[in-house]
Amino acid sequence: MSEGGLHVHGPHDHAVEHAAHSGDSLASRVAVVTAILATVGAVVAYQGGDTQNEAMLQKNEAVLKKTEASNQWAYYQAKSNKQNLAELALALAPAEKHEFYRQEVERYKKEKAAIKLLADKLEAASAKANAASAATMHPHHRQAQALTLIQIAISLASITVLTRKRWLYWCALGAAATGMSMWLSTFFIH
Repeated sequence: MSEGGLHVHGPHDHAVEHAAHSGDSLASRVAVVTAILATVGAVVAYQGGDTQNEAMLQKNEAVLKKTEASNQWAYYQAKSNKQNLAELALALAPAEKHEFYRQEVERYKKEKAAIKLLADKLEAASAKANAASAATMHPHHRQAQALTLIQIAISLASITVLTRKRWLYWCALGAAATGMSMWLSTFFIH
């Protein structure tokens, strides 16, 4: 549909409309089936887009958590470097400074343990979001395949009116049934 109330029809739209108004029972059936398939196709397309958006949000969350984990691992490495320097200072410092550097080494070990715990939690959250994204995309692929078959069915139905070949109508119904079965199966995929 176009804006402003103007709608430009394609050649097959005119043929389907003309045949539907001519009293032809095949054309009438094709017109009804085409309208139903177009409606189902619109619903499948909406659900497919919604599913894909949800998967992308989950993937973004996975990337965000992975980045946060990476930042924590860099922080962990910086603390390890400071701990190594404190250990070196302990080995090189005079005896009266040993206690200070032992405390520094212990402080860095404790800080690293807390940082590692947070980094591991972020890594797990990233993996969980990544798995959720992959699981969400599985139905999307089925929805896309279903929509393709429904669109093929609409095309075959339109060609049926133009060519008057009944076998094309049956092919259209077969493609539609397969597409709708695939779409309905997405409600049971988890």
